[in-house]
Amino acid sequence: MSTSRDSRWIRLLLVAGLAISTLLPLLLLAVASVGREWFFPALLPPTVSFASWRDLLDPAGRLGPAGISSAVIGCGTGIICIVVALPIGRALVELEGWQRRLGAATAFLPVATPPIALATGLQLSFLHLGIGGTAIGVMLAHAVPAVGYASLYFLGVFAVFDRRIEDEARSLGATSLQTLVRVTIPLLRRPIAEVFLLGFLISWAQVPLTLIVGAGVVRTLPVEVLSYVQAGQDRYAAAG
Repeated sequence: MSTSRDSRWIRLLLVAGLAISTLLPLLLLAVASVGREWFFPALLPPTVSFASWRDLLDPAGRLGPAGISSAVIGCGTGIICIVVALPIGRALVELEGWQRRLGAATAFLPVATPPIALATGLQLSFLHLGIGGTAIGVMLAHAVPAVGYASLYFLGVFAVFDRRIEDEARSLGATSLQTLVRVTIPLLRRPIAEVFLLGFLISWAQVPLTLIVGAGVVRTLPVEVLSYVQAGQDRYAAAG
């Protein structure tokens, strides 16, 4: 009984520590976003201003449009991940041995490639296609590493997926499209949603790809935050 009680307290302490380590940086950012002339060793800012938050919510400001741009590009990247990575993950499951390992390594290659090298190669290609320095080009660039992650995720999903359900649907007269729409996709609702969020978050955090492929024209929220940090505008960077 004592061991069980001690184990419970240890779990509670670990959860509390995780919560503190997660929320404390966010709390500091929230205070920094409204604090003016907040210098060490002052524990709290002497004055408060909500100008940074007004800029974030103002359609005519810098942070607001950048946030919208990041959201749109992130959603597009998430959709691309679903459309492209799902068939790749399924195809990888059909392989065996060294072929599957080679396929998985190929899918992971864009993730392992240094972001600067990947962005430079993509920018050269996109300039020839006429989409360099555009939001479409940035979204496609974000999709390259995101699809790599998502393909490996779907590889794990389809490795335990029961294909007999699809075979049963076809034996009852369903076409391949009907089986996909009415059987496979409903069964994969949660993995599909998770891949969308994965692609969104990978896109949201991209800075090198956005700076190089976007050529300084496409302004996303992380890019604006970086520029505010470099300019010493801590309030605006914290709000972003």
